[in-house]
Amino acid sequence: MPDERKSFMKINVGVFFGGASVEHEVAVISAVQAMNSMDTEKYNIVPVYITKQGEMYHSDLMIEINEFKDIPALLKKSKKVTLIKENDKFMLIELKGGLFKKPVCSLDIAFPIVHGTNCEDGSLVGWFELLQMPYVGCDVLSAAVGMDKAFFKYVLNEKDIPVLPCVTFYAKEWVADKDAIIKNISEKFGFPVIVKPANLGSSVGISKADDEDALRNSVDNAMNFAAKILVEPAITSLRELNCSVLGDVDDCEPSVIEEPVMSGEILSYDDKYKSGNSQGMKSLKRKIPADISEKTKCEVEQCAVAAFKALGCNGVVRIDFLMDTANDNKVYINEINTIPGSLSFYLWEPKGVKYKELLTKMIELGFKRARSKANLMFSYDTNILSSGGAFGSKGKK
Repeated sequence: MPDERKSFMKINVGVFFGGASVEHEVAVISAVQAMNSMDTEKYNIVPVYITKQGEMYHSDLMIEINEFKDIPALLKKSKKVTLIKENDKFMLIELKGGLFKKPVCSLDIAFPIVHGTNCEDGSLVGWFELLQMPYVGCDVLSAAVGMDKAFFKYVLNEKDIPVLPCVTFYAKEWVADKDAIIKNISEKFGFPVIVKPANLGSSVGISKADDEDALRNSVDNAMNFAAKILVEPAITSLRELNCSVLGDVDDCEPSVIEEPVMSGEILSYDDKYKSGNSQGMKSLKRKIPADISEKTKCEVEQCAVAAFKALGCNGVVRIDFLMDTANDNKVYINEINTIPGSLSFYLWEPKGVKYKELLTKMIELGFKRARSKANLMFSYDTNILSSGGAFGSKGKK
């Protein structure tokens, strides 16, 4: 627990990580990497681990990745906590039996490091918004749109940013008339196609279908992870490119561009996370910088910044691209990761931005947004309830 008396000039940063997501373990890795890279001369680091059941625990031991090899044992050594607002302070308090709740410490800003559905989709930052607490990263709207691949495409289409066309449908629609959906996909795209859960990341549930039978199997698999499914044409001569963006809508810049190395036809979850012994996205085999032309480099950078601004992002994101080498190296935005694995620090270090500096910049951007919001009006100084009565009541008219 931070000693606030000895380090009163430091900023208390609550790092919230984990959560009810299929990417839970990846979030733990990303968070531990970040906590071990933060500037401890500026910040007190307060780990807040969110279990898959949605319960929150705090322990200073949580900055060590090896502690998570036995999570039940770690939780026994930790305090079960929650976050409240009291007298304009954001307090992390211990949940124990009895009438009184014991304060653990106050927090100045929340730093969410969560990945996937129920976490990265704006759910967690919505809680911070409700408390009016400063936080790092994208807001509710940009996070929610970024998580839903279909809505993400709709927004980018409106801004004339290149994305592949798609067909989306819900699981109940598939069960009710899958033949009609298959016919629509076949007539619109032909085969092969890529099938994805519409609101999941890290390549979970994604597969390629070369014919109708494979399409049926791919959709059935994707339905295990989401109720909304997206199908798009597959690029058969494919290279994948990734570019991170740092900043806010006032001022942002692109990172270097990487080309991840795929073991198969699509970049898999195993490619991303299981090839490097708990190193997260840092372990992915990649070419940095990507071996691409200056024209393609400029196009990717411009599209990445345009997408960042279109969604109104904040902090660090990673935008993933598809390049069609059989069609004049045309590039399309595939998806956005509003809280990317390892916070994409490996794309900034080649530009001379150390991970410590990247984290500091993200925290500063969070405080900048909080200051801007403090100048906005969120309530109107009147009390219509003081006139008495109740609208819609059954009292006398």
